[in-house]
Amino acid sequence: MAQGTVQVTHGGSSRWRRRSGEYPTLAAALAVAGDGDVLSIAPGTYRENLVLDHAVTLRGPEGSVGSVRIAPLDGVALTVRASAVVQDLHLEGQDRAAPALLVEEGSPELTDLRVSTRSAAGIEVRGGARPLVRRCTVENPAGVGIAVLDGGGGVFEECEVVAAGQTGVCVRGGGRPRLERCRIHHASGAGIAVTGEGSGLEALGCEVYEIKGTGVQIAARAAARLTDCSVHRTSTDGVTLDTDAVLTLAGCDIHDIPENAVDLRSRSVLTLSRTTVRRFGRNGLSVWDPGTRVDAESCEIHDSTGDYPAVWISDGATASLSSCRVHDVPDAVFVLDRGSRADVVDSDLSQVRNTAVSVSDGATAQVDDCRIREAATGAWFRDHGSGGTLANCTIDAVQTGVIVTKGADPALERCTVSSPTEAGFYVSAGGRGSFQSCRVTGSSGFGFHVIDGCRTTLTRCHTERCARGGYEFAEDGPVAEDCTSDESGSRLAAQSAGAGAGAPAGERAGIRTVGAVRGPVVEAARVPAPRGVKEADRESPGAARGSGEVLGQLDALVGLDSVKREVRALTDMIEVGRRRQQAGLKAASVRRHLVFTGNPGTGKTTVARLYGEILASLGVLERGHLVEVSRVDLVGEHIGSTAIRTQEAFDRARGGVLFIDEAYALSPEDSGRDFGREAIDTLVKLMEDHRDAVVVIVAGYTAEMDRFLTVNPGVASRFSRTITFGDYGPEELLRIVEQQAEEHEYRLGEGTAKALLTYFTELPKGPAFGNGRTARQTFESMVERHAGRVAQLPDPGTDELTLLFPEDLPALPALPNLPALPTPC
Repeated sequence: MAQGTVQVTHGGSSRWRRRSGEYPTLAAALAVAGDGDVLSIAPGTYRENLVLDHAVTLRGPEGSVGSVRIAPLDGVALTVRASAVVQDLHLEGQDRAAPALLVEEGSPELTDLRVSTRSAAGIEVRGGARPLVRRCTVENPAGVGIAVLDGGGGVFEECEVVAAGQTGVCVRGGGRPRLERCRIHHASGAGIAVTGEGSGLEALGCEVYEIKGTGVQIAARAAARLTDCSVHRTSTDGVTLDTDAVLTLAGCDIHDIPENAVDLRSRSVLTLSRTTVRRFGRNGLSVWDPGTRVDAESCEIHDSTGDYPAVWISDGATASLSSCRVHDVPDAVFVLDRGSRADVVDSDLSQVRNTAVSVSDGATAQVDDCRIREAATGAWFRDHGSGGTLANCTIDAVQTGVIVTKGADPALERCTVSSPTEAGFYVSAGGRGSFQSCRVTGSSGFGFHVIDGCRTTLTRCHTERCARGGYEFAEDGPVAEDCTSDESGSRLAAQSAGAGAGAPAGERAGIRTVGAVRGPVVEAARVPAPRGVKEADRESPGAARGSGEVLGQLDALVGLDSVKREVRALTDMIEVGRRRQQAGLKAASVRRHLVFTGNPGTGKTTVARLYGEILASLGVLERGHLVEVSRVDLVGEHIGSTAIRTQEAFDRARGGVLFIDEAYALSPEDSGRDFGREAIDTLVKLMEDHRDAVVVIVAGYTAEMDRFLTVNPGVASRFSRTITFGDYGPEELLRIVEQQAEEHEYRLGEGTAKALLTYFTELPKGPAFGNGRTARQTFESMVERHAGRVAQLPDPGTDELTLLFPEDLPALPALPNLPALPTPC
């Protein structure tokens, strides 16, 4: 399009100052125009850099946006330094170092502009400028859409950023714009970013979506307020706050976010009201660090698409939820770390796949007047230092109402658990807690189930219709005062009479009672713990023996010749490397993590224990102790707790060996979204971060372990050496029995060794065959049969008491029944 003409209409009162007329260029027209003049631009393309120093009106043909193009080859297309009026223009820029439209001073009105550019910014407002920008569109695939900088401000109404190669709307350096009914989409940075002390933004009725980055980002002491806004379809987090940022969300909708819907940390403060957070891949609210705080009122968080808690509070942060609804999520509120706190008041937590309120690592939760229903666990106080209160809460249709474990000490007052499938309240593993005026009704298991001698206090509690009993206290420790049950008192009286005289009925049932427990107490019995509570931690003490002595014990093990060679070769490498370092020479890097493959009973655990002692004797490990775990000790009920459990197991093994038996169970073939993968990922990272603190040995069947080594790219590289434990042959099994006999002061009589050799040769080697375990079980069976034989002798001598004969051997296991062969014709 060719360049047109510019008509200037004089708007002044003095006809002598200048005259109206047509000018061939915009520059010529602007040179004669003054305040109040109107410049009407004919359609065309103008390759000029325009500067408005007066309060003129610059306009193209009305309703024909695009017919007038201001498109210089470089520099700023239009600079505004006065309270001018600009409308119906198409601005283009090509300068990567400059904006297409720059507003530096005044309060201009910019209406119906289209900025289509490949420059540093589409529209830039700075200094004392306060423009009113209406119905403008910005497309800038090379830079920022709209930038408000260095104290700039203004109001943007019904504007649209249709594409930005960087941030859609950028505010920094004390800028403070207001956005009304604007749309920001298809940006490749943040949708809206407000940064720096003094910077602020207010948005009303705006929409941020299709962002390749974070939707809204507030950082470095900036502040913002969003009212009736929507943020959705981002590639990372929906809203983030960092470093003393302040944000208020009122009536907003944040949805379809693949990561955290809202993430805040480093002393940031977020206030939400009437806001909905839904369909998020990680946390709905993720709150980190001391001084960071969230206050949410009348909000709804629901429909998580991932496996993470809806509200995550950690590292000393605080969150308050009042009159909120959290539902259809893996976990509702997860608060952890000393100093972290969650206050949940008058809220509904429902349809929670795992735990509604989880408190761990010294955190605190205050839950008042809340309703929890349809969850696996209502509330779980997990470990030492974790506590807080649950008051006036109802918990309905759960597996377990409240769990208290590992030294946690919450206070529960006037809480009611209805229709749990396992227990109303469950306390184990050193948990404490006080329960005052709490009730359990309609439990399919127990009402109050306290095991492991936990020092729990129950005051004025009541149970009704509990299938296995109202109160189950397996050991001394709990104190029950003025607690009642709807079951008849006759059973309690019967138990009291049958338990023996001299002790209160409650004590004879495993309960220490203060006051009276009215109603029956079920006789003490061990029952399975609620799902996810079981913990295993078998740890051997560190050894102070020299490497020679430990290697001698390794050599004394029956069989395992190839295993012994591998361990000796590895030990030699480590020892020589240590000596080379002492001599000032470079030492070859030796990966100490191992894979043990083979069938059960082949000595894998024993060799792992000796290997730890060897490394301790060489100064490679501090203690050399063994911590043995399996899947159940590492995998929690959701991904967050899996990482915590894996970290705890790793910490227990510091200075020694972490032995993971049946490690392949962490990655079952049909795993889908199985949580074992997170245990593997966490373990790989810990092995890298603390490579000298712990030696990790993974063990299992050969084929399954081959598959295990492929589930994570870092697994195979961490385990560079695989040691295979072969099955024991008949001669080796015989030797194990001979060692067992010698250790327990028995002897093999004449013909017994030959009988054992025949026995082990003919023994079926099916799935039930346990190698060394089978040899030990065979010896134990021989001892039992020997005892039955010798007990009949009136005065047995030493030989009779020590000799084992062939008749003491157990019978060979029967082969499975096979179908009969057809009779030949």
